[in-house]
Amino acid sequence: MLQIGPEEDMNQDELKGKMEQLKGKAKQAAGDLTDDESLQAEGKADEARGDVREGYGTAKRKVGEVIEDIGENLKK
Repeated sequence: MLQIGPEEDMNQDELKGKMEQLKGKAKQAAGDLTDDESLQAEGKADEARGDVREGYGTAKRKVGEVIEDIGENLKK
């Protein structure tokens, strides 16, 4: 996992989601510069796909953290 803060780790889905968002923003910017509506739309779709993937990764990480907490509490 990628460390993003003192206690937060980013999993692969979150990281790939962020990368997809960045790729989408770059395509949108390129589409804006070239007046290419198709490229702008493709960029928006990439960014939305990245949002979904990051959200999935965040949810997966949080569920894992809850399961770890339950395991820790059962050991006590």
